[in-house]
Amino acid sequence: MKKILLLLVLTVTTTLFSQDKRVPVDTTVVTSYSATINGKKITYKAQTGTQPVFDANGNVKATLFYTYYYRTDVTRSEDRPIIMSFNGGPGSASVWMHIAYTGPKTLKIDDEGNPIQPYGIKDNPYSVLDVADIVFINPVNTGYSRPVVKKDEKVDKKYFFGVNADAKYLADWLNTFITRNNKWKAPKYIIGESYGGTRVMQLAYELQSRQWMYLNGVIMVSPADYKLIRTGASEDYAINFPYYTAAAWYHKQLPSELQQKDLLDILPESEDFAINKLLPALAKGGYIGETEKNNIAEKMAYYSGVKKEVILRHNLELPKAYFWKELLRDRNGKTIGRLDSRYLGLDRTETGTRPDYSPELVSWLHSFTPAINYYTQNILKFKTDVKYNMFGPVHPWDFSNDNSRENLRKAMAQNPYLHVLVQSGYYDGATTYSAAKYTMGKIDPSGKLKDRMSFQGYRSGHMMYLRKEDLEKANQDLRAFILKSSKNVGAAKY
Repeated sequence: MKKILLLLVLTVTTTLFSQDKRVPVDTTVVTSYSATINGKKITYKAQTGTQPVFDANGNVKATLFYTYYYRTDVTRSEDRPIIMSFNGGPGSASVWMHIAYTGPKTLKIDDEGNPIQPYGIKDNPYSVLDVADIVFINPVNTGYSRPVVKKDEKVDKKYFFGVNADAKYLADWLNTFITRNNKWKAPKYIIGESYGGTRVMQLAYELQSRQWMYLNGVIMVSPADYKLIRTGASEDYAINFPYYTAAAWYHKQLPSELQQKDLLDILPESEDFAINKLLPALAKGGYIGETEKNNIAEKMAYYSGVKKEVILRHNLELPKAYFWKELLRDRNGKTIGRLDSRYLGLDRTETGTRPDYSPELVSWLHSFTPAINYYTQNILKFKTDVKYNMFGPVHPWDFSNDNSRENLRKAMAQNPYLHVLVQSGYYDGATTYSAAKYTMGKIDPSGKLKDRMSFQGYRSGHMMYLRKEDLEKANQDLRAFILKSSKNVGAAKY
């Protein structure tokens, strides 16, 4: 049941002009709902609209579109945990986790995540709204968020589009949001998917060191670590290798002795081979002996479903793009997905070194784009003619001085309450589950923080929550993490 409680549009200052003048700078729309979540009926409100980004002098630099869900059938709402949610890209709207994972609504899709018509949304009985309020934030140029400039001035791109700039202005925005919504006393969590993993690693320290906002948890969903991803280094090839095993197992391309085992029984074997055999071999480069090179190639073929001779032609450095094209080339000529290798694609030709397109992303845009546009305007009642940017113009993105790993370590070291949860899909070929585990080790090279870090894997891809079974499990894992890390366990000291 839904009732419109409040529609309040604040006047935009006449001396300011947004990049798109149809975007209001400071607007709030509130609607009310009831739902059954985790087996219990709850009531909640959705507050959606735009909130300014202020610079140090109080000038408006941008306006960010957000949606904030909070329960209304609770006492002392100011003490209730809050999750601040971001997606990645960089340049992606915070739409994916909003209407498919943690929010109170989810997509109308089949149980494996494929689009079905008519498009739309339905109730999400697995949402974590029963244990925490959630705000979904769209960074500049994503969703309906836009920069704000004075007339005849240009957008200050350096203020928004970079690893450090992004965390800085978002931390400023969150300070305003937490103050406006009286959540300073609440246990606080930040969650980020894909590039959002880098974003929340950086943001954790930014919030603590400059806003003095201390967190209970950082959640990274399929995190992208730009100290590793696409570097072309030996580590990159070796660390990602177990993903090949997972994808090949799913498509039944492994030898029978592996194929008859469960996925979770063979992945530890592949991980051990990748770290203890493949990585040292790749580090030798052209100095590796022929016997060792052949033995490694044979084992790679055994664990990947790719022919030994193909691997040797690549000098043991098998690119992921080639793997997506190669794995099923001789069986049915189809390609497999990048972000979720359960999905299949059809290329113009069976030759080539990389797929023509990403079948999983096309499938997801099929489902998400009509759903978020319909939901925002018809259910949440945020009316606008502005285009909702699923992916917005944010490039070139400044990746320089990326100290996100170290900054998360410092945030954890300085805050004994801070815990980390990493969630990954085994069939994600873009930000692999094994790379996520590797990042966890690099965040904490001393091993002294590992009792506050946990990993959960799922039998799906980048957006593991699109598979119904994993939607339930991932939310339960997140719920357990929040309940455990928000408990009063005494003083924050070592």
